[in-house]
Amino acid sequence: MKKYKAFLIAWWCLTMATAPGIFAQKTVTPLDSLRHQIALLQQQMQVLETTPAADTTIKGLQERMQDLSDQVNSVSEAQKKTMPSEFNPAIGLVGEEITSYNTQGMSENGVGRPGGIDVDVRSVELNVASAIDPFAKGYAVANASADPITGDATWGIEEAALQTTSLPWNLELKAGRFFGEFGRLAYIHDHELPVVNRPLALDQYIGGESQSDGFQVNWLVPLPQYLSLTAGAGDRFGGDIIPSNPGFRHFNALNYWSRLSSYLDLTPDWQAEMGISGLINPSGGQQATQPDSGRAVTMTERRLAGADFSLKWAPLRNNQFQSLTWGNEVLFSDNRYTGITPAVTNPPVDTTVGAWGLYSYLTWKFSRIWSAGFLVNWVENNQNSTYHTTQYSPYITWALSHWNQLRLEYTHTENTDNQVRGLANNDAIYLQLAWIIGAHSHGWQQR
Repeated sequence: MKKYKAFLIAWWCLTMATAPGIFAQKTVTPLDSLRHQIALLQQQMQVLETTPAADTTIKGLQERMQDLSDQVNSVSEAQKKTMPSEFNPAIGLVGEEITSYNTQGMSENGVGRPGGIDVDVRSVELNVASAIDPFAKGYAVANASADPITGDATWGIEEAALQTTSLPWNLELKAGRFFGEFGRLAYIHDHELPVVNRPLALDQYIGGESQSDGFQVNWLVPLPQYLSLTAGAGDRFGGDIIPSNPGFRHFNALNYWSRLSSYLDLTPDWQAEMGISGLINPSGGQQATQPDSGRAVTMTERRLAGADFSLKWAPLRNNQFQSLTWGNEVLFSDNRYTGITPAVTNPPVDTTVGAWGLYSYLTWKFSRIWSAGFLVNWVENNQNSTYHTTQYSPYITWALSHWNQLRLEYTHTENTDNQVRGLANNDAIYLQLAWIIGAHSHGWQQR
């Protein structure tokens, strides 16, 4: 019995003595593992130091110990980081100022800005972006635009959306307020355009940027050739398109859009990009004034189709200093209106107006900081297609740095039927300064 008790006491003491090591193994950290490896290497070196002709082996162990020590220091420093800013989202500020001279006054130049000398802080953008979790990221853009008469700026949320990052089957979902993917330049911010002003067809048929409140799904088609399909729905589409039926909105009051795009490497130095886009709002809802009669009209159905194509030369050996981009887009607007001339007005009937618009630009980058190009605009009025406007715009851009660029542009505008619409041919010179402070979620788009 005494021997049995002594055995139990010895077994209990041994268990208690080894227990801390057992429990410690469950909470071993990467830092502890690195330190353990260094200790083992030190023991090996002590043994080798007594062994003849072991200099080469000892030198290798010393190098390994130094590498492990560097890793220990790196892990230790990472664990010590406590600065609050390290966990904040990326924040940036973008400013854009345009100084211009128009030969015609505001009522005649058609650009919506005063004639003569005009200084316009067109926009100031505050953007925030960050990963939300391993499955999604979020971003927001607040924009302040100045009134053309008073100069007073008002802040508004331009974009605020969530975007998934790990959906299966090559799918991506975007939801919130964002720029819907349509055509080539509609979803590009003003300061990222290759020219000073947005092409006339986009202003006329979309209302500027393709802003929408809704959702959009993108599918990267699993093919050897790049093919992307996008579809979305939202209660509006465009900067100045009023949502229809604000009191009670059915599904036919939403805007539905889609885009199919592809990309080709023609040679190592030449690339092509093409796409087709479509938009429909079955019940329309936009209120407008007919340009010739001054009468109020209502859009009862909105339809828009577009095709875009670009060709780019960017030599592999010198693409930071040389490139050539040719971008094109053609749009067809086919809207239905109530109350438009020459429809019967009592009672009013729907009239369909089909109108075409296009733009084409060529940009040559001939050094790291300098590029120049030429833009051609042509658009028919989407309420009376007999009226059309043509523009010619040579421009030159000086990229002072990645965060600061200056652009000079001359634009000649020709309007048909000037006596009816009250517009006159106009010549304008623009000097655009755009800058970025901090992080910028979409950077300078090379479109």
